[in-house]
Amino acid sequence: MIMKYSFDSRIRFSETGENKCLTLNGIINYFQDCSTFQSEDIGVGMKFLEERHQVWVLSAWQIVVERYPKLCEKVTISTWPYEFKHFLGKRNFAMEDENGNKVAYANALWTLLDLNTGHPVNVDETQIKAYVLEEKLDMEYAPRKIRMPKDYKEFPSFQVKVHHLDTNHHVNNGQYVLMAQEYIPADFAVKQMRAEYKSQAVLDSVIIPKVHEDEENGIYTVSLDSPDGETYAIVEFR
Repeated sequence: MIMKYSFDSRIRFSETGENKCLTLNGIINYFQDCSTFQSEDIGVGMKFLEERHQVWVLSAWQIVVERYPKLCEKVTISTWPYEFKHFLGKRNFAMEDENGNKVAYANALWTLLDLNTGHPVNVDETQIKAYVLEEKLDMEYAPRKIRMPKDYKEFPSFQVKVHHLDTNHHVNNGQYVLMAQEYIPADFAVKQMRAEYKSQAVLDSVIIPKVHEDEENGIYTVSLDSPDGETYAIVEFR
């Protein structure tokens, strides 16, 4: 039996796209908010981390979408951690409709960083005791690493703006996905999104999008790089 941390919601107009359904970014935001709510409610949230000069940084996403909920539809969003290992934390997410059917679910890998050194730091006993580890979700787990094919098309660069940033003053993980989505067809129905985060872009960072289309398998891979070739994030859409 999985003991989930959950909250109920209703799909708002502000969360929908042109088709009146929740967007992929909306799903990401719900999942991210759910994990934040859990951390805050059990006493190991932002203030706890700030006092220790630590922060949890998302290293990888795998989100599977069965369908995108419609405007005004009621949903339940849930999350639960299933593993801590040194400085890494792993957790699952799920979004269910009123009938208990999963409309989307995910796996995420997080890294705990020391803000003073910029290096990973092991999870302490306080956090390990606060979170209740549960069984991992029964899903097909994709590799964390995403390979960028060599035959890509490069697009014009752009700069990071204030609205891309989160409370850590870095580009928010969901913003990278929104950036990458600009380079796939508007009518491309994303059934699975994977993202690997490699380095952190900040205000005024220059990002160069590189896009590979695998038309045969229906896959788009977008690498968001710096001018010197460093990769900020790679996002794969299927």
